[in-house]
This record gives sequence, structure tokens and C-alpha cells, in this order.
Amino acid sequence: MTANTLLAWTPAAIVFDCDGTLMDSERHWEKAREVVLGRHGSTVDRQFANATKGLHYSECGRMMAEYAGAPELAGQMTAQLLENFRQLVAEDPVTMPGASEIVRKAAQFAPLAVASNCPRDVVEAGLSRAGLLRYFGHVLVPEGEVRPKPHPDVYLEAARRCGAAPGDALAVEDSQCGFLSASRAGLRVLGVGPRKPADERPPVDLWVASLADPDLLRWADTRRS
Repeated sequence: MTANTLLAWTPAAIVFDCDGTLMDSERHWEKAREVVLGRHGSTVDRQFANATKGLHYSECGRMMAEYAGAPELAGQMTAQLLENFRQLVAEDPVTMPGASEIVRKAAQFAPLAVASNCPRDVVEAGLSRAGLLRYFGHVLVPEGEVRPKPHPDVYLEAARRCGAAPGDALAVEDSQCGFLSASRAGLRVLGVGPRKPADERPPVDLWVASLADPDLLRWADTRRS
């Protein structure tokens, strides 16, 4: 599917990532990583920040501990990371540009779900405060046998619960970890962000700078359920 044909398509379900896609909370993860690593005498560089974007918090905590030269502190640093992140989100829950509008429009023609690597309470609380939670029939996070991104599980389960075959569903994502997860699940992928990664693999079907993209909003307006 090309970018042009994607905007002529009506997906049977749409599955949104949360952090950095719907909620402006990726910066909170960055700050939380910075604070925790600072306590252990390390400074976050851009390469490390990019490598940990979108990862499950337990994997991020493990990588932080290795980065700080203290792998035995992975559990402690993961707990500190979550504590700091929850506090930052509670203090400043903000949606990404266009998120509220595209969600409201999309809910008129397709069942919606969220697939996130974040803890369920963080995802649901943030979306609730933003007035968006009511539009989503399902919130999928790594729980039980459902593995975190970049495994395909959250996207496969989200599509299933929405009653759609993976190939008939659209994933909306902002991170390489999420692109891999959605692609491995067989969903079409809409990438969102100010700059498309030059080495982005697998390729997304369409890239927009933000969910406020005029062509994207017009597409949502012209769909029919």
C-alpha cells in the first residue's frame, strides 16, 4: 500500500500508540531517564535516548543500569524510572497536536484501540484526563502472556478485540519500536513525528509531521463506517 492509496482506504480498526503519539509524554520519559541516571552519575546522550524510545519500561530500566555501569541495579532503576514518570505525567498531561481531533473523527467510522508499552494505569489516567479514553473500546498493554513492543502481541490482540484482521487495521505510531511491533503484526502503519528517520525500517505506509496534518484530517472526514 502506498501513501496515496492509504488515504483512499478505510481501515476496519485503528490502533493508536499512546506516548508520543496521542499524549505528549515521551518528554516525560526522557526527563525521568535523565533524573534517574543523574542520580547514578551518568548523563543521557542522544544516541541512548533514541535507543530507548518506545521500549517497555523494564527493558529501559535494564539498559539504563547497563549504561550506568551497574547492571545489578536494573530493578531499582526501573522502579525509580516509573516513579518519576508517573509524577511528571500527573503534573503535566498534554495531548499531542491534532490527537483529540483525529481520535474524535476516527471514532465515527472505525473501532479504536490503544496499544502501549506503558503501565495500564498511566495510559488510562492520561487519556481520561485528556477526555479521550471514552473513544477507545480497548487498551492493550503488556500483561500476562502479552509481550511488549517490539513483539507484535499488543497490536495482534488489539486488532482481534476490535474484530478486524491485522491486514485490515491501521497502526498509528511514532517510534521504531512501535513500527516493528505493528509491522510484525501485519498492520498498515501511519508514522507520526516532525522528522522521518532516515534509517527507519520497516518502512511506514505514510508519514505525517503531526496528527494535525490537513490531509490526514480530511481523510478522516471523508470515511464512512
